[in-house]
Amino acid sequence: MAPPSHARVVIIGGGVIGCSVAYHLTKLGWKDVVLLERKQLTSGTTWHAAGLIAQLRASANMTRLANHSQELYGGLEAETGVATGFKRCGSITVALTDERREEIYRSAAMARAFGVDVEEIGPDDVKARYPHLNTDGVTGGVYLDKDGQGDPGNIALALAKGARQRGAQIFERVKATKALRDGRRVTGVEYITDDGTQGQITCDHVVNCAGMWGHEVGRMLGTSIPLQACEHFYIVSEPIKGLEQLPVLRVPDECAYYKYDAGKIMLGAFEPVSKPWGMQGIPDSFEFDQLPEDFDHFEPILEAAVDRMPMLAEAGIHTFFNGPESFTPDDAYHLGLAPEMDNVWVAAGFNSIGIQSAGGAGMALAQWMDEGAKPFDLGDVDIARMQPFQGNKTYLVERAKETLGLLYADHYPYRQKVTARGIRRTPFHAQLLEHGAVMGELAGWERANWFANPGQTPAYEYSWKRQNFFGNVADEVAAVRSNVGLYDMSSFGKIRVEGRDATAFLNHIGGGQYDVPVGKIVYTQFLNDRAGIEADVTITRLSATAYLVVTPAATRLADETWMRRHQGDFNVVITDVTAGEAVLAVMGPNARKLMQAVSPNDFTNAVNPFGTAQEIELGMGTARVHRVTYVGELGWEVYVSADMAAHAFETVMAAGQDIGAKLCGMHMMDSARIEKGFRHFGHDITSEDHVLEAGLGFAVKTDKPAFIGRDAVLRKKESGLEQRLLQFKLTDPEPLLYHNEPVLRDGQIVGYLSSGAYGHHLGAAVGLGYVPCPAETPAQVLASSYEIDIAGTRVKAEVSLKPMYDPSSERVKV
Repeated sequence: MAPPSHARVVIIGGGVIGCSVAYHLTKLGWKDVVLLERKQLTSGTTWHAAGLIAQLRASANMTRLANHSQELYGGLEAETGVATGFKRCGSITVALTDERREEIYRSAAMARAFGVDVEEIGPDDVKARYPHLNTDGVTGGVYLDKDGQGDPGNIALALAKGARQRGAQIFERVKATKALRDGRRVTGVEYITDDGTQGQITCDHVVNCAGMWGHEVGRMLGTSIPLQACEHFYIVSEPIKGLEQLPVLRVPDECAYYKYDAGKIMLGAFEPVSKPWGMQGIPDSFEFDQLPEDFDHFEPILEAAVDRMPMLAEAGIHTFFNGPESFTPDDAYHLGLAPEMDNVWVAAGFNSIGIQSAGGAGMALAQWMDEGAKPFDLGDVDIARMQPFQGNKTYLVERAKETLGLLYADHYPYRQKVTARGIRRTPFHAQLLEHGAVMGELAGWERANWFANPGQTPAYEYSWKRQNFFGNVADEVAAVRSNVGLYDMSSFGKIRVEGRDATAFLNHIGGGQYDVPVGKIVYTQFLNDRAGIEADVTITRLSATAYLVVTPAATRLADETWMRRHQGDFNVVITDVTAGEAVLAVMGPNARKLMQAVSPNDFTNAVNPFGTAQEIELGMGTARVHRVTYVGELGWEVYVSADMAAHAFETVMAAGQDIGAKLCGMHMMDSARIEKGFRHFGHDITSEDHVLEAGLGFAVKTDKPAFIGRDAVLRKKESGLEQRLLQFKLTDPEPLLYHNEPVLRDGQIVGYLSSGAYGHHLGAAVGLGYVPCPAETPAQVLASSYEIDIAGTRVKAEVSLKPMYDPSSERVKV
């Protein structure tokens, strides 16, 4: 049977995720669902996946999706009659160092906050649950009894059968070859069958579920899907007499995982330096194929494994397998509506966790497609987080050498990737390095995270305890709090909105009021229909018809895409101008003194009060200064065109020497902002956090005409808050907070920290987190006793609704 001439949606790719998307769309009642598979279902990477199914992921929503997969697979066999091999055999992760033990114990605490059953166990308990393991050097472990394993191919085939039962049409040996486009929409897909028959399907939506072909298919569809195939190795032992079902075992310090496989043991590896594959394209004939063995590459993993699991030495190797899987630049998969197009969706790049992710990812994408809005925050995996340059093939190959191994590497706080670096540099980059900057990377930008002292090695030394930059950041915070600090903000996104409808357009998509005088700066949010926060930005009115929207560096593309998708008939031009201007922040009690030393302009409150911008002379050039702050101090962000940036930096630095100005980095900014209770987008505020419950009601102006989210704001004002974002400070100055640590109220877990950092001025770790409090007054919320669970230890915390640092913001307005 030939594919139909029209479909509501064409899904490209018949691996487990393509089948899941089809299954979930039909479950929501979609008709005319067509899936095209170039060869045979599961023939790319699904068929050789390990089939490990774990509950716990790095964030609450990713854990929610993983749990959906597990629950779904548990019932698929009864629904479809296809045996999935799903069984809850439990899993154990063991640590071989104290640092790894802290990591997995912190993960266990996080699991409890996410509602996942977990148990911290010692070496003896590890041995009891996995008697074949050599526990020499084991420092601890965690056990999750509901984790499991399944048959990857049959899970996919069960999903496909479930989709077919509800009317989906699935065509094998039909390859999508070309997209028909009309502006920002794909109107149809051309295809060719194995026997040479050609045809086309017009469609309303396309979903790229092409796995390791996703990059190529993405380009065909006019989108960038950054992923790269890598070789992935495992062995299967000969049958072992008397071997019975065992928990899945992970030994990340030896880059290995072990799985019981029908009386045999499978040993898989995530080696530190991986082997990218398919750089010249994946062969068109690829179908259930495996790659050549590379025993030399796998041998170090096997040597450690034979010592760790002695029965492997006695059993011998039955199968040595090498198959490709796709990996993304940040080890998070790609999901959602592609930024470049308005009806092209993606679910690809699953970084070797496709089986455990596919059920939840398919559910979330189907709901997103059906409702036209994300069902909950998916920022971790939203394809819009990827920057356009990250589709570069050379970049992907270099980064992929590292990302596979990072799955099992120590996930230290602030850990920086070492491959594919130096791509995006701010105009101050060279000068910052000369002054001891230690760079981190975000969205490809090289950013000074902290500054090494003379004689100190300018590099990270990672740990879960105080890292080697702890004292440096303390000094930088002290400079900003007591004198003046300088830091580079050039990486922050800058989007110019210009045209006769600029004011009306912004008043439509933003919660603030933008009909303000030229030079006025408005802190604001873009809201969705639920009054969740889609963007957290500042908007400066540059002229009667032009505004500058400043965004976090990581969300510039997502924020620009949000604006474009809601542009409608408004007569505006939206332009990314990020690279055109450098930005040097000058912050601290002596910021005005420093600005007056480099410019003849007036920086007093009478001329340049908080929340306003002005054009100035700076040295022998010109600049524009915005009087705003993300660190809670008097200060200016100095915007200067890229051609004059070096001169501006030299001018400010020279004048700053006279008053002891100090260069600072992003870690300082994070410490200072959390002391001030400033929210961090993506952590403290997301698309599912109501703007009022986030404590940002002051930025929403409901007295203006209709704007996106206005009705939801008014409803919440009427019904009352269900939860509040609180600030926590540990009473013990020693422990450190990062994020996701459980929050206990009167001894019961009620939530988790959305972000955490050390408050160097306040003298202890500080966190932000939501606490449910329906129908409670602020006084009732604050009257309780609060603790934070850090790797299993409860630490008392002070709590506040107002910022613990300068609650009345007197310092920023002097």
